Amino acid sequence: MGMNLLAVLRERRRPVMILLALLTTFAGADLVLNRPKDSALQWFAIPFLAAGAGLFAWAVWPRGVGSTTQRPSLASRILHVLTWRGRLVPFFPVFGISMIVADLAYNATVSATPALLTEDTIVLLAAASLVGYGFVPTRFARERDFVLVFFLALNAILVVPLLAARAFYQDFERSVDLYSWTALAPAVSSVLSAIGVPNTVHSVAGSTAPGLTFVPQNLGFQVTVVITTACSGIYSFGIFASAFVAFVLTEFERPTRRMWVLLGLGLLAAYVANVLRMVAIVLVGFYTDTVETDLQNMLLAHSYGGWLIFLAWIALFWGVLLKVLPTPKGALEKPLEPPARRDARCRLCAQPLTPVVPATRCGCGAVHHRTCLEASGRCPSCGLTTVRDEAVRASQT
Repeated sequence: MGMNLLAVLRERRRPVMILLALLTTFAGADLVLNRPKDSALQWFAIPFLAAGAGLFAWAVWPRGVGSTTQRPSLASRILHVLTWRGRLVPFFPVFGISMIVADLAYNATVSATPALLTEDTIVLLAAASLVGYGFVPTRFARERDFVLVFFLALNAILVVPLLAARAFYQDFERSVDLYSWTALAPAVSSVLSAIGVPNTVHSVAGSTAPGLTFVPQNLGFQVTVVITTACSGIYSFGIFASAFVAFVLTEFERPTRRMWVLLGLGLLAAYVANVLRMVAIVLVGFYTDTVETDLQNMLLAHSYGGWLIFLAWIALFWGVLLKVLPTPKGALEKPLEPPARRDARCRLCAQPLTPVVPATRCGCGAVHHRTCLEASGRCPSCGLTTVRDEAVRASQT
């Protein structure tokens, strides 16, 4: 009875389950890659990752009935073209191992430190997805493509621009805070000025990152916040933007106008969330910090509030968007096999028919759980005692 109710809940609320699983999983990933300073919040990454992965696996696990053939998604088509019609897929483990060796060699010879930093973790995770790609069963092809596209997009957003900027400035030993200078600091400054918080953006001696200077109401002297790459929220932006790119590409069969609109809104929402996160942190310091607190309120907002604000905004945006927007043309149908009717019940035990419990149909049209029919030996609707043979023939037609 309990398993049947869980299966019915999974079928009726599957999109909600998947959205909750993705938010929980990437909240954990965000805490791993974007560790808050001087806080224990990063330890929540373990339960977040475990709960998200478990919920996602339960939501997408094959139903056990119907065809396991999956229709090709836009992601699978793109990967098919990029891999020379699949000819390069057997070499994925070689590519993955090469990425690992290249990253370790870069740290040992070029980078300022041999330690594995956030960008190294992103590269190594992408390499692991390439190594394990061929070991994933075909019935999980969409989930496998989602993971690969996610890590490839994450490297394209976070790692490749950083390496390109370092090569351009010919400086591989320090952080190049390109995102903070071009996209984050000016936007945060403009929003703060619009709501009545005077501020200036300027360079800081000894740092490549921009500084944002303002005067808190209860302090009376200037405070400068240095927006480094680690504190800019670029990792949070990259994680959720990459997740949505992978989500859109694996949910659509072909590019459509609505798909491009959704993709643009997703990237814009992640960027706006990051700007709002930084604005909220500065506002906490501007309105609440005093001489006694010594900017501790703003530091707490940076370690805890900023991450929670970002996650809450993403959850609210996508929860509302997926609720109000109809399924667009070109989207993959889920599930591939038609679900059982909500009012369909076994004629023998009167429990709901669900995809997780094998069922069979009698020649008279009555549907039963297979175990119930084997235990009874006869169909209660037509009274046939040879119903098992009839059911087998009916299921084969």
